[in-house]
Amino acid sequence: MTVTEKTTPRTSRLSALAAVALASMLALAGCSSANDELSQRAQNDGTNYVAGDGSVQELAVADRGEPVQFESTLFDGSQVGPERWEGEVTVINFWYAACAPCRVEAPDLADLHAEFEDEGVQFYGVNTRDTQPTAEAFERTFGIEYPSMEDRSGEVMLAMTDYVPPSAVPTTLVLDKQGRVSARILGIAEPATLRALIDTALDEDSESAQP
Repeated sequence: MTVTEKTTPRTSRLSALAAVALASMLALAGCSSANDELSQRAQNDGTNYVAGDGSVQELAVADRGEPVQFESTLFDGSQVGPERWEGEVTVINFWYAACAPCRVEAPDLADLHAEFEDEGVQFYGVNTRDTQPTAEAFERTFGIEYPSMEDRSGEVMLAMTDYVPPSAVPTTLVLDKQGRVSARILGIAEPATLRALIDTALDEDSESAQP
């Protein structure tokens, strides 16, 4: 299926933030990571990632596809599958340690996870390149407490190609409580933008519960 952009009052308000995300990402793309300890430990030096264009897409309920269908293994050995995305709003972030924009957004993702945890919002990372020690070093450095999947095989990325362009890291998806993609950010997830997208997904559930 093809992701179509739905223009809403909320997406209009987010357009300026998306432009800021693009500017930040372009600036970071030109930076060297030679002195970054995490980058030195990573298998990839971070120079060949495909930068997202900073776009923010929000899908109206009627335009969403089927619930996402993939299975994977978290770094702690736990299995996750489609049943995990049902019943709660879920944020899925594609990342790897040597990706400069990933390091920029990591503290904000950690803060948003803590902010929304009491509301039942789930956060998961999809690590596309790292071994477990490198991924865990990144998580300790940036205070990431939500789990990540190991996806060096590319199986999760392949299953999500309708929404995540190959090697476009970072990419962040918001799933509604039915496990459908309700929003996507290509590039750095600006905290105010992602917060608004999560709030929208939470508000949808509250509105549908009203008589």
